[in-house]
Amino acid sequence: MEKKFKLTEEDVEILNSNKGLKAILSKEPYNLERAVRYVKYEKKLKKLQVELIRLQTWAINENERVIIIFEGRDAAGKGGAIRRATERMNPRHLRIIALPKPTEDEQTQWYFQRYVNQFPKAGEIVFFDRSWYNRAVVEPVNGFCTPEEYETFMRQVNEFERMITESGIRLVKIYMSISKREQAKRFEDIKNDPLKHWKMTSVDERAQELWDTYTAYKAKMFENTALSGLPWKVIRANKKTFARVAAINHILKSIPYDKKLEI
Repeated sequence: MEKKFKLTEEDVEILNSNKGLKAILSKEPYNLERAVRYVKYEKKLKKLQVELIRLQTWAINENERVIIIFEGRDAAGKGGAIRRATERMNPRHLRIIALPKPTEDEQTQWYFQRYVNQFPKAGEIVFFDRSWYNRAVVEPVNGFCTPEEYETFMRQVNEFERMITESGIRLVKIYMSISKREQAKRFEDIKNDPLKHWKMTSVDERAQELWDTYTAYKAKMFENTALSGLPWKVIRANKKTFARVAAINHILKSIPYDKKLEI
């Protein structure tokens, strides 16, 4: 038997507000519980975004360098989480990096070089929407690198990240995880929305078919990190709003910024 949603006084107050009414009317069929959840999410997100501005102000004042990388399954919501994290921050002191496939020149260079070229200067935060970990999962699964190149990466990556952090850069690693069913649903939504067609790539088209292979390489990546690398924060991202809040919370907890800083 379906459990009925019981409105509290707080819920009624939320629904009677402009934001509440907008949340109710934004999507059919109308759903009061969903509307209440969304308004509460928006309030929580705003508070977290204020803290992100404090973090950024601290980084600027202290000449800190910060790298935050987002990895995960295709359609796991990496881009959306980054947008929510950065939309209120000062764009002059942050960059969002989503590198295309390497050029012919880049293919002849040390694998990590094109990522190092994007590293932050003093007072800057850089978000990577996929990172050097392409070589840990996406590239071997899709045949974009040789077995030898993959093994070399796995031997070098922990030492590479140790050098990053020892140079004074703060590195945060987030992996967003979704179920196979949820990924299929999101792909279908993308295909049916003409404003999102550009998001679907040839790699995405094969993601469901290669699900188990992705899982195997993801497990190897985590095992390799566990040996001597910097830990991952794995976030269950089937619910986008929960995942965005969890990702921002992790960033704020990972970096010792001045929480009392006036902004």
